Amino acid sequence: MAPSLFSLAHGESPPSKRLKSTLPNGRSLHDDVNAETEIIQPHPLRIKPSGNAFTSSTNLRDTSCGQLALFPDELILQVLGYLVADDLNALAATSKALYGFSRTEELWKALFIGSAASETAFTWRGTWRRTLLDLPESREVHIALPDLYSDALYRPFHMSQIPLAPFVSNIPPRNQIRRFPDLTEAQFNGEYSSMPFILTSPVKAWSGYRDDHWTYQSLERSYGDVRFRAESVDWRLSDYISYMENQTDESPLYLFDRHFVTKTQGALESGFAAPACFGRDFFEVLGADRPDHRWLILGPARSGSTFHKDPNATSAWNAVLQGEKYWIMFPPNTPPPGVFVSQDQSEVTSPLSIAEWLVGFHRAARGMQGCIEGVCRAGEVLHVPSGWWHLVVNTAPSLALTQNFIPSTQLPAALEFLDVQRQSVSGFNCDRVADPYGLFVQRMEESFPKELAAARDAIEARKRNKKRNRWGDLVGEKKEKKEGGIGFSFAFGFGGADDSDDE
Repeated sequence: MAPSLFSLAHGESPPSKRLKSTLPNGRSLHDDVNAETEIIQPHPLRIKPSGNAFTSSTNLRDTSCGQLALFPDELILQVLGYLVADDLNALAATSKALYGFSRTEELWKALFIGSAASETAFTWRGTWRRTLLDLPESREVHIALPDLYSDALYRPFHMSQIPLAPFVSNIPPRNQIRRFPDLTEAQFNGEYSSMPFILTSPVKAWSGYRDDHWTYQSLERSYGDVRFRAESVDWRLSDYISYMENQTDESPLYLFDRHFVTKTQGALESGFAAPACFGRDFFEVLGADRPDHRWLILGPARSGSTFHKDPNATSAWNAVLQGEKYWIMFPPNTPPPGVFVSQDQSEVTSPLSIAEWLVGFHRAARGMQGCIEGVCRAGEVLHVPSGWWHLVVNTAPSLALTQNFIPSTQLPAALEFLDVQRQSVSGFNCDRVADPYGLFVQRMEESFPKELAAARDAIEARKRNKKRNRWGDLVGEKKEKKEGGIGFSFAFGFGGADDSDDE
């Protein structure tokens, strides 16, 4: 049997000593995480990776799990996921191995989020288990399990310890996101609307902006009892900040609230505006029927979003008010490694956490054509063009505002997406808007008929050009078959003539 992903890591060595683990390609697991300076702490219960069992005479998962030992570790955890808290605690008392499995934080996270306690004021106690049981850390018992070897138990903790600095630093010059103090609308429309960039000063020009005003600490003072959306839960802001400041999750809960303006009685809307260089936002024609388009974002270091494209073929700007964010981005027709896209692009699967992706794919991604990276700091705004893939991770506790918009140069892309990708349109109120494309066209005809006509012409011209390119491909294939040679075709863009509709 080949060593597993985490084999030979940590053994029985003290915390200050680190042994290397080996990836399937022979690389050290720590090659990308600065092995000379960074130390990965041992698991709090001293659980080790499965590969260490090869040098041990016993493994508790085989001798102390009863009939459950017949199942893979992942299946054992799935079975335990059906238990309530009392049963999980009772199971933990039956054997050392089941004690280790029953202490898995993801099990307790699901229990807490599904409980009534999550919907009321609560005291965050540093872990999901202690919080659900309302158990002070001083009363929690830890039983060391040095003979329990399991990747499924070890991996989440290990990934929560992977340092970010080596991934977000030393960005190759060819990959760096361009930075500008500011741009004019003409510059944006003429050269930069289809490329990511960072504006380095616009936030400081916002009305009423002060460095100490838009921080999560100041928001807590004013809105600590207000409930904000953090993924699948609505928590008081004060409770979320308590969690944010004292957790060790592999993928920390991320506050991402679309109703922040009404929840703060407009206070967070009055002081900011979209940078002027982006010009008119054509989605504004929808008025109250506009889909979700702006969010307040708050999260600890290591929180973020795995690879995705922004909804409805919109562009976006993301303004960092506090902290900083690392971005890695790919052009529309270049899916990042580790990301799987259905043929019609309606489904995107990225089964890895951010840390897993960084460890497994960051080096390869950094060498790909079209990959660009950058760190957006407090007071700066990053532009995400329509259709671009992006992963973002907070390198420090961060507060940000973001808004999706449709600039004039991206109107054809948004218009075609609403028409062709109707199954993927999102954010509209279905009770009010039955046909988003039809409504958008109607409002554009009423307010901007010339711009709508120009966008439709651009769509038709692109389709004709695409057909010509495909015809050229077919001619090349026929010529290749006839002459026994190699066909040749030429196309512009990041892909070939059969690229998707994103441009």
